[in-house]
Amino acid sequence: MDPSIKQQKIRVVAAVIRRNARYLLCQRPTHKRHGGLWEFPGGKLEPGETIVDATRRELAEELAVEVSRVGDIQFSIEDPGSDFVIEFRPVDIAGDPQCLEHSNVEWVSRDELLNRALAPSDLQFARYVVSQAAHDE
Repeated sequence: MDPSIKQQKIRVVAAVIRRNARYLLCQRPTHKRHGGLWEFPGGKLEPGETIVDATRRELAEELAVEVSRVGDIQFSIEDPGSDFVIEFRPVDIAGDPQCLEHSNVEWVSRDELLNRALAPSDLQFARYVVSQAAHDE
């Protein structure tokens, strides 16, 4: 393959879901990449799929919730060691998340985010959230 041809990155949505000043985190199944680590829920966009459609599909599959709003990108990062670029977006949902694909789900405060064993890109986003909060105070 010609090294001058750069492979297109695969877009991934990470849903930043907040309720009562708490963030929804999901623990990845042990058999998957970054198994056992915590993440913001979401997944890859399928070819031709919009960000809203992908978010609706992924959160229905993973958590059995309905998406009512997908906001603009809050933070974007190229995931180390993969072809993914992860877009962290605020998402509003209806329903109570059910653990369909993850090992566990949990609501955590902003201050608790950095106390979780987060997947690498999710950790970078959590650091961003905490640093932004420090600037706002």
